[in-house]
Amino acid sequence: MSTQELARSSAVEDYCKAIYTLESRGGEPVSTNALAERLGITPGSVSAMLRKLDELELIVHHPYRGVRLTEKGRRVALEVIRHHRLLELFLAETLQMPWDRVHAEAEVLEHVISEELERLIAAKLGDPELDPHGDPIPSADLQLRERETHTLDSLAPGERGIFVRVSDSDPEMLRYLSERGISPGDRFEVLDRQPFGGPLFVSFAAREHTIGGGLAHAMRVELDREAVAGAATDRDATPPDAARETAPLDIDREAAALQTGRRGAVR
Repeated sequence: MSTQELARSSAVEDYCKAIYTLESRGGEPVSTNALAERLGITPGSVSAMLRKLDELELIVHHPYRGVRLTEKGRRVALEVIRHHRLLELFLAETLQMPWDRVHAEAEVLEHVISEELERLIAAKLGDPELDPHGDPIPSADLQLRERETHTLDSLAPGERGIFVRVSDSDPEMLRYLSERGISPGDRFEVLDRQPFGGPLFVSFAAREHTIGGGLAHAMRVELDREAVAGAATDRDATPPDAARETAPLDIDREAAALQTGRRGAVR
């Protein structure tokens, strides 16, 4: 197998994607153990593959800390992420596949679609910016626009805004939301919460829903600016485990954009 073929193998692409995700979350080099946990394999297997990635100049090692992607490795990761999220939206919008099933299919197809097919899918969907779960889709030139978000479980009663994205790793969570008519783009208000990681009681479309701690952590939201000021004191007591990326945008405009970005992209 040539170096170029190895660089584009599904295993190499999966590693680059996993490193990108973990590095983006923590901002620190990614350890072997963290990567092994993410991929569900042994640390020994990870170490062997990392040596290959190093030879391919896709990563750099930071002694006793972990690895980071090089610019070359980052582009590999973003290209696979673009394939994955375009495929998820295509399966959901064009083939009407439920949003809790598209992730598993895209995990397989992301490695085999051609660049021409990628362009055709993007054009068919109207060059969308979001996948069905609200995750941003890298642009054709592999730029990824992230926005400031908070995990739902970090909020205090009285805070409100818009639900913008949810992790696609657990189909049961997605089905739970779907059965209750909750989807990215919906406005919400936190009514109450139980302590010690207990559930939140949240209003979506004037209906109260119970959101367990694990699901609330997987849901990411943008806050109304006026609500942030009113509840800032309560929220300061909550551990700041939400990643922040860029300045918040106008909530009503973003709600409309989320709805059209996911469901109105097909032409």
